[in-house]
Amino acid sequence: MKILYNTGIRLYSLLIPAAALFSRKAGLWIRGRKGFFSKYEGFDTRGRSVIWVHCASLGEFEQGRPVIEEIRKRDPSVFILLTFFSPSGYEVRSDYPGADLVCYLPADTPGNARRFVRTFSPSIAVFVKYEFWYNYISELSKKGIPLYLISANFRPGQIFFRWYGRWFAGMLRMFTHIFVQGEESALLLSSAGIDEVTVAGDTRFDRVVSIARSASRADAAAEFSGGALTVVAGSTWQPDHSLWARYMNGTPDSLKLIIAPHEIDIEEIDRLEEQFRLPVARFSRPDESDLRSARILIIDNIGMLSSLYAYGSLAYIGGGFGRNIHNILEACVYSIPVIFGPRYRNFREAVDLVRLGGAFPVSDYDSFSGKVDELTGNKDIRESAGSIAGGYVRSETGATRIIVDKILIFE
Repeated sequence: MKILYNTGIRLYSLLIPAAALFSRKAGLWIRGRKGFFSKYEGFDTRGRSVIWVHCASLGEFEQGRPVIEEIRKRDPSVFILLTFFSPSGYEVRSDYPGADLVCYLPADTPGNARRFVRTFSPSIAVFVKYEFWYNYISELSKKGIPLYLISANFRPGQIFFRWYGRWFAGMLRMFTHIFVQGEESALLLSSAGIDEVTVAGDTRFDRVVSIARSASRADAAAEFSGGALTVVAGSTWQPDHSLWARYMNGTPDSLKLIIAPHEIDIEEIDRLEEQFRLPVARFSRPDESDLRSARILIIDNIGMLSSLYAYGSLAYIGGGFGRNIHNILEACVYSIPVIFGPRYRNFREAVDLVRLGGAFPVSDYDSFSGKVDELTGNKDIRESAGSIAGGYVRSETGATRIIVDKILIFE
């Protein structure tokens, strides 16, 4: 299996330059790793111990970020190395001030893994959620460097728990300790003979509470909502836009919509605006008269969605009619109910909140419009569901402290 794995990694590395001819993301992947080791030859932290945190992409970074910042708070002297696999993480967070160095992770070949560990000599390594790179994990294990997996979430169908997945399960045994989100994951790991496990919860809860406490005021959103009943639709895609355009085009003037699409290039924003037969304003051009009269406010930038939910009485989270829903916790922390499409079951918090009554999945336009009507038309139902959502978030905080208490023992 090891031979097959390494062959697959090398084949991927050979094919991605061809993909770069057609894909901007693949091109960034190639350029970001070009000359990697020559760039960091002679790397020196001047005696500071290195804590290496690795994230696949931006979502995993948001889970790793509270741990990074808590480590920095407790021990300002450490050198924090942050790596990404995907350009969608690195290109957005390459200037993250909480780390001393942010870079790509070279492809997981045996030679790269040996050279990377030798170059940076981490004293501790922290992988976030779903990162299982055999050669890096094996090299850290051989060197006796403590390796932790945080905010992990396992499901019965994953390869680690199948009869043919013993080699992959062996990777999990090389982790010094695994911090999982829930008891179900701990039981699955135990069934595979992996007992160095703590049910810590998900660090994203700590992150969204911190964001909400320090959120800056969005004047354009405040001016737009003006005390009216407002829905905030975040990280939306075209199937979500179709639902909202149909709904808003036929609703009374009392309801307002702030919509923050996942894709914000000018063509996508133009296409979104054209679907509404109502007055529309864009955040990038907040003329006050437009904001007062508009029914729709389109957010055509990135980085502010989490603070926008403060202006909503109800949230809609996009992605559920595609691959998977996006982050619902950024909305729930403001004690408002959330609606999303049918693809949500990979997220424990979504499943929990549907069961508790703080979140509501919809499968088509009829179920969508019916639920929006119910929540916008009945204040008691809306506020009760919002209270459940906010209470759930607050009850799940604390994972960061549990994790850092454990890993800094080895620092």
